[in-house]
Amino acid sequence: MSPLFAEHVELKFKTYNGLFLDLPFEQTYQVGIHLPLLAEACRTGYEAGRDPGQIIRQFLADYFPHSGAEDGLGLLFRFTQFIERQVLLFDSVEDAAFPALHQRGGRGSVDHVVDLADDRGRLGELAAKLREFGVRVVLTAHPTQFYPAQVLGIQNELIAAIRANDLATVRELLDQLGKTPFFNKRKPSPYEEAVGLTWYLENVFYETIADIVRNVSTRLGVPIAEWPNPELLEVGFWPGGDRDGNPYVTPQVTRDVARELRRTALRCYAADLRRLRGKLTFRGVEERIVQAEVSVASTLQGQGERRYRGPAGLLADLGAAREALVSDHGGLFVDKLDDVILKVRIFGFFMASLDVRQDSRVHRRAWSELGERILGRALDLEAADLEERLASILAIDRLPRAEDLSENAARDLLQTLAAIRDIQTENGEKGCHRYVISNCRDAADVLLVHRAACLAWGAPAQVPLDVVPLFESVADLAAAPAAIDRLLRDPAYREHLAGRGLTQTVMVGFSDGTKDGGYLQANWSIFAAKEQISRTADQHGVKIVFFDGRGGPPSRGGGNTHDFYAALGERVHNHRIELTIQGQTISSRFGQPDSCRFNLEQLLTAGLENAVFGHAGQELDDRQRALLQELSHHAHRKYTALKEHPRFLDYLATLTPLRFFGQTNIASRPTSRRGGDLPLDDLRAIPFVGSWGQMKQNVPGFYGVGTALKALQAQGRTEDLLQLHRESLFFRTLLGNSMQSLAKADFALTRHLAQDPEFGEFWSTLHREYEDTVEAIGTVSGGRDLLADDSQLRRSIAMREDIVLPLTTIQQFALLELARTDGSPWGQEDLEKLVVRTMFGIINAARNAA
Repeated sequence: MSPLFAEHVELKFKTYNGLFLDLPFEQTYQVGIHLPLLAEACRTGYEAGRDPGQIIRQFLADYFPHSGAEDGLGLLFRFTQFIERQVLLFDSVEDAAFPALHQRGGRGSVDHVVDLADDRGRLGELAAKLREFGVRVVLTAHPTQFYPAQVLGIQNELIAAIRANDLATVRELLDQLGKTPFFNKRKPSPYEEAVGLTWYLENVFYETIADIVRNVSTRLGVPIAEWPNPELLEVGFWPGGDRDGNPYVTPQVTRDVARELRRTALRCYAADLRRLRGKLTFRGVEERIVQAEVSVASTLQGQGERRYRGPAGLLADLGAAREALVSDHGGLFVDKLDDVILKVRIFGFFMASLDVRQDSRVHRRAWSELGERILGRALDLEAADLEERLASILAIDRLPRAEDLSENAARDLLQTLAAIRDIQTENGEKGCHRYVISNCRDAADVLLVHRAACLAWGAPAQVPLDVVPLFESVADLAAAPAAIDRLLRDPAYREHLAGRGLTQTVMVGFSDGTKDGGYLQANWSIFAAKEQISRTADQHGVKIVFFDGRGGPPSRGGGNTHDFYAALGERVHNHRIELTIQGQTISSRFGQPDSCRFNLEQLLTAGLENAVFGHAGQELDDRQRALLQELSHHAHRKYTALKEHPRFLDYLATLTPLRFFGQTNIASRPTSRRGGDLPLDDLRAIPFVGSWGQMKQNVPGFYGVGTALKALQAQGRTEDLLQLHRESLFFRTLLGNSMQSLAKADFALTRHLAQDPEFGEFWSTLHREYEDTVEAIGTVSGGRDLLADDSQLRRSIAMREDIVLPLTTIQQFALLELARTDGSPWGQEDLEKLVVRTMFGIINAARNAA
């Protein structure tokens, strides 16, 4: 065990956990005293082979023999409340310990890379790469954040108090948490989701990004006023723009969110200028700062003659102040003024770039509706022949007024394009310049949106909009290189790219890729697609920026992202790193300045190391590629057989909490694109993956891996696998991230299902693959335990699983009672509420479970 983790996390958590006995709950002391007893009953019960129902009923009989069903249910709810707050306390203790647990300047930091470049005589190459490279993290509204805004606010104060060892304040905040609801009574609107995330922009990213850029500039000896690349670190934004499967995201919502992002940037500048005015009290300088402050306030209020039309006006005023400061006052405090100027260059009047996303099927329906309106006939955009579909797209040469349309899809498309134009006028082009197409099949899906944008802008080809195909399924990923080739051969689109720096962004989806093809196949398909797309782009003289749709857990592209990007070889374009950050991952990895800085630098340096120091030991050779392809084939076949199992969907729908995700009120978006839970193709990846996580089975993060590894071991090729593990960072990263899923799994919780007459065989299939994967990964990694190389992570997972063991047991007990055919004395409505309530603590404890 790591001594640092034991000192800064384990010991402090045990200390502060004792304060929970005095929380202002009903019967808090009784709950606090009995919770360790319940935890022990769960551990010994599972060891003895008991099921959750037996464990809970026996516990209540032993310690509360005179309580009826209603009293027993109330007690289980209070246990749930208690554990929810224990989880938040553990999160806070771990976040408070972040600086102590992660060495600043260590591997993956900017300082480490600069020092390494200096030692190897590569500073010039590093500086050149930094002038053109960049990282964009895109915050999404995907429903994996179970803490309401008011709880997050208390948590931030709690982290500061723990870090300061302020016991009195910690106790006060725990008291406050005891009376603060941990769940929303209603679903948030898309606008409310967006406003909630602007907190991170204003309180974390704004200062942290500027600090990193300032450090890079200083280390390279470049004056901050001359820093050439304000796009080195950027934030993207999906809430209010992502309408894929969310009927509540309208063009007006998109406009409203863009205005809130603009106001967020202006609020930040107003606060900075207020502080700056207190420091730059010099003649000829103070007046200019005051003028800028007044103009920002007028812009924020949307009235007054001194309003800024864009950041250029603010930069001009600050530039004039700087000139006076340098010429008349010896440049005193010029670094503080330069800091504000840098922030305005980075964040403009947009704060974060708002992306628009919609499903390609909606676009095809909209275009067909437009065909009926303009041409008097529906257009066949489902034809097998690509060229036929392209002809249908070009058949429309004008657009009607959106307000004249009654058709929903067509009207929304035109109104959305109009909203993008308005946002660019108000926030600048960077305020909203990307249109992402989900479920993209081929070039026609991209060219349709491009054609619509050209007609909306009244331009023949070039429009200030980047059209981004999103390839998700295994089949679409395999077809992606051909789709990009056809796209880059289109004359009009080629002309469009000429005005966009001959750069094409391509998004790949880890979440839906894993849901479709399984963990190993999805990751290999994405890797192979990136290489082939890069090769295609080279043939056309175009740069590709890959945008990764990642979730929290390894099954959705999470895990160790630094090693993932560092493992990409020279065959993959490395101009920028872009990825989605969502839900719990926003708060756990980017929710505090220290963790935000660490993780942003990890992403930044992963791309820099590849470019500056080469890919020694990371480039896959033909033998390794063939081996990975073979492993992926075995894993895909195993996972496909699972999906085709006659009990697969019934198992999800009947035994997991899948059907309850929509009742958690954590997001505006439905759990499936078509408003129902099934079929699987339309089921969102988050409830799909999250349901397995609630069951502590984590199937999408490992299923098929064990079968694949054992298939080669059975052929006597264990040494080939050991060699691949030694030589390939990509392979080690794949297995390492899968280990996280395995480490968080606990099949003892559902072992009773092995005897179920309907689902017993299916459960046993899952369990065998789990055991096979643990054994096979252990062999390939040299016989070591799971996560042997990361003792802190291993201990953190173990402690979190111990905390929520009673909670997962309570949830399984409720699910078992709901499944009873003879009726439950506990009452269906109350049991359903109990299932939903337990979901919060379980998923929060995992931090990246969905």
